[in-house]
Amino acid sequence: MARLVALVLPLCLDTFAVSVALGMAGLSRRQRLQISVIFPAAEIAMPVLGLLAGHGLARAIGGAADYVAATLVLAVGVFLLAEGESGEAERAGRLAHGSGWAVVVLTASIALDELALGFSIGLLRLSFLAAVIMIAVQAVVASQLGLILGGRVGARWRESAERLAGLALVGIGLFLFFERLTA
Repeated sequence: MARLVALVLPLCLDTFAVSVALGMAGLSRRQRLQISVIFPAAEIAMPVLGLLAGHGLARAIGGAADYVAATLVLAVGVFLLAEGESGEAERAGRLAHGSGWAVVVLTASIALDELALGFSIGLLRLSFLAAVIMIAVQAVVASQLGLILGGRVGARWRESAERLAGLALVGIGLFLFFERLTA
């Protein structure tokens, strides 16, 4: 359970960071309602798809799944750190002012790192039900909190949350890798 919490917490920070960027975009009431439904849905769906794929691959590759998961978690952390201010914040800005299928596509593109984390959780063969529940709760709570606070906090908070998520994932990836090496 501790591994699952350790993987979902950075996911929560990333969801919060993007939601703060959306909240800072000055959304209309209609846009806020649209984002409040579509964004958490993607933040839930993408990791669940990754979980399903990861569980299947873990059965196929056995013990190597732990190394693949550690590498993937590490890569997502490095990606979040390298993406910096421009990546997800820029897409969040386009999402805030998009409509129709553009909103769906942009939301999915923002949630790609969640897909990779879900895949890692699946590779680690962690509890599917517990993962889905934790992912769903964090997606709804972090996205709504970010949207609400987005207009009140500055970009610095968003950047700090995203950077913290990246650092946490790098640390977790290294821990998982070295834990497997010493087992």
